[in-house]
Amino acid sequence: MTRYGTLYGVGVGPGDPDLLTLKAVKTLAAVDVVFAAASTKNEASLALSIAAPHLRPGVETLRLDFPMTRDRAVLDAAWRANADAVAARLEGGRSAAFLTLGDPLTYSTFGYLLRTLNGLLAEITVKVVPGVTSYQAAAARTGRVLAESGESLAVISGVASEDELVRTLAAADSAVIMKAYKNMPAIRRALERLGLTRSAVFVTRLGLPDEAVIANLDAAPDKPSYFSLILVRREG
Repeated sequence: MTRYGTLYGVGVGPGDPDLLTLKAVKTLAAVDVVFAAASTKNEASLALSIAAPHLRPGVETLRLDFPMTRDRAVLDAAWRANADAVAARLEGGRSAAFLTLGDPLTYSTFGYLLRTLNGLLAEITVKVVPGVTSYQAAAARTGRVLAESGESLAVISGVASEDELVRTLAAADSAVIMKAYKNMPAIRRALERLGLTRSAVFVTRLGLPDEAVIANLDAAPDKPSYFSLILVRREG
């Protein structure tokens, strides 16, 4: 029977290498292999560059390419191929870390890999090392309270429709709109309908050299970076 090592899903935070947790740093210093997910459109993995200062010298690193498509068959084939590559490296008891931006279980590719591996090899042990999310770092960067006392906090996908955004925002005291890169015009309209435009702040590429914090949403680009979000807090 094949013996498999442990796979760690490691959150490397939003961009600043200093925001990795102590557990993440210890894990990266001990594993035999490091996997870094990247879009087939990108030459480099941002997660790998963030983790680089904490990697053991000479550790094997392997890039896993994921196509940016909604074609279910293409996606399934890519996940199966990448799961097979991970399983192959774990054979013989080797341990590995799969790097994810932010947290491994919050809008992350790791969730897809986890489900695929579970369907292929249930005997592989998987452990998750949580990471600082982009919206936690954005709140710290801007000094904005996310929620307190009896308030509710909604974490919303920016790819939702305008009406869906309005419904969710209307029910929350405070909100984080993730994936704001894809749907900015609809997001702006949803915030305007609820009178929340002035209480929103746009944050992009947090922790990277070209980060930007924009309090006036009219000044935010219609097609911002993939690494963009909006914090919203109902006044009063």
